[in-house]
Parts: sequence; C-alpha cells; structure tokens
Amino acid sequence: MLELKSLVVIIMPDLTLNIITRESPLAMWQAQYVCQSLESIYPDLSVNIKGITTEADRFLDRSLDKFGGKGAFTKELEVALLDGTADLAVHSMKDVTVNLPDGLEICAILTREDPGDAFISNHYDHLDNLPSGSSVGTSSLRRISQLLAYRPDLNIKSIRGNIGTRLKKLDDGEYDAIVLASSGLKRMGLEDRITHEISMEIMLPAIGQGALGLEVRSSNSGQVNLLQALNDETTFNCVMAERRVNKKLNGGCHAPIAAYASVDGTSMTISAMVGSMDGKQIISSIISGPVDTASELGDAVGDQLLSLGALELLSDVVV
Repeated sequence: MLELKSLVVIIMPDLTLNIITRESPLAMWQAQYVCQSLESIYPDLSVNIKGITTEADRFLDRSLDKFGGKGAFTKELEVALLDGTADLAVHSMKDVTVNLPDGLEICAILTREDPGDAFISNHYDHLDNLPSGSSVGTSSLRRISQLLAYRPDLNIKSIRGNIGTRLKKLDDGEYDAIVLASSGLKRMGLEDRITHEISMEIMLPAIGQGALGLEVRSSNSGQVNLLQALNDETTFNCVMAERRVNKKLNGGCHAPIAAYASVDGTSMTISAMVGSMDGKQIISSIISGPVDTASELGDAVGDQLLSLGALELLSDVVV
C-alpha cells in the first residue's frame, strides 16, 4: 500500500506590483531595494517603479512649511495610491505624516538602518571643534533646536535639496558643516563623507529616521499579505511607538520633536524631546516597559512631554 504524503503548495498569483516613489536618487535607491527584495522572495512577481517629482522637490527655494511640512514629500504619492495609479509607495518613515489618508496604511517596515545623524565637514573633525559663529546647514527644526541647545554660538543656515546637492553646497564653501541622516549616506554608499556620527545624547533622531515603510490601500488584502514578508517586527513596533508620541503631541513631520525607541530582549525604551527653536528650552522623557505594550509606552511618553509643557513650546514655533 502506497503511503500518501501531504503536499503543501503555495500558489503565487500572476501579479504585477506598481511602485510609486520620488525621483531623488535616495528615494529611487529605496524603491529599487524594495523591488529587488520582493523579486528575490517572489520570482514570478513583476515589479515596476515609477518616479515622480513632488511639489516640495520642485521648489527647493521654499521652506517645507509652505507645503505643509515633510508630508509634502508623500502627499502626491498617496494620491497615486488612492486613484489606483500605483499599488505601493515606498517612504522614509521620517517623512510620513502622523495621520494617513483614509483607506491607506503602512503595512510593513523594513529593518532599520542607522537611525542617527551625521556631522559632515571638510575642515573640522567634530561638532565640538567648530569655531564660534561657524555656519551649519540644516532645515530640520529638530536639528536646529538640538544643535543650538548644545552649541548656541553656531550660525544655523537653511539648506534643502537631495544628498548630492547638499554635499556640493558644502564642498563649494557655502557652509562650514552640514548635518544629514546617517542612513541616507550609507544607503547611497557615501559613508566616507561622514566626519563623525552625532551622539544621541546630543541629538535624538527624527521619528522613524532610518526606516523604510511600505504604504498600500487597506482594501488590498492580497498585497498587504504579500508585503508582510519584508516586515521587521522589531522595527515596526519601534517606529509605531515613536509615531504614537508624535500623535499625542499633534506634531507634524517638520516640528522640533524627536523620538527614538529601542528594544533589548523583551523591553522597549523610548526617549523623546521637544525643543524651542532657539534651543534654550528642551524638555525630554524616557520610559521603558514590555515590548508588547509599545503603543501604551508611546502614549505615556507623549503624555509626560505634554505635562512638562510641550504644547506651549510647539505653539511658539515659527517657521
């Protein structure tokens, strides 16, 4: 008598996935990375990438607040998802607004790259060694607040554009130093431009910095399930906890708010800050607890910051 063995067959649908992304070199790299990761898991999957130039990318001479903050980098991508032009948007999670449009969700977040900030200078080997009055380029209110809290003698100058544009402005002598996210430099193979990585004791990162998120239509359960293969649970829990802090504060992507969650075993620690634009007032909170209470921890940090006067500081922000 023949022994019948059970056979599990995974049927991969004949599927084409259309990715929408910004056209900046870093955003295209991120989309390509997601594309290659998916195709390595699903060999029969056909993935297309379409790059678009957002309004915030087109007008680099205007501050981000003129477009509604960093959400301006994601708004047009989300329109493409909602009208069916695209199936998936790849985002730097630090650019994703707290409240997503109805019908959309972040279904997966990839393993986080370095979440910190990089100090870059052609003449000075450390933030501490910049002469008084040195010009430092950044347009991040979070970085401005923390830089001035640590070095109130610096001259902070606005800078916008992609990584290459900002590095060229530094090389052309427009700035003595600039500050960029370490993750973007490393993804672009530019880690040799990092003069030193700024300690988190000096500068907490933006919420979601270093993490790539995948946004889809909530109604498309097939794609949601498919993309789960790229999800890193630890990163997902940490970023979502950080986002809960921002949600409590009702802050935007462009506000002087920072939060970073890390996991050690079964414990999560969230550090967060809110600062004034001149760096003279910084309020902070650190809370630890079980990983499975990540959302509650994020809420608790937000509540603590509110109790310390975060709302008053944020209401005074003028951009």
